[in-house]
Amino acid sequence: MKHKPTKQWEILKVEGDKIKKLKKECPRCGEGVYMAEHKEKDGKIRYYCGKCHYTVWS
Repeated sequence: MKHKPTKQWEILKVEGDKIKKLKKECPRCGEGVYMAEHKEKDGKIRYYCGKCHYTVWS
């Protein structure tokens, strides 16, 4: 196995008849590519796309 399988219960949540996305999607790569969430030492959160290397600090 080259990589770990995706844990869908960490990305999507079912609420009644609707599906809610829990993770942020990459604006460059488009739908279906989710960004990793990293916590920095100063308390800020950094979102990172492993496919196109797009980074957002909040």
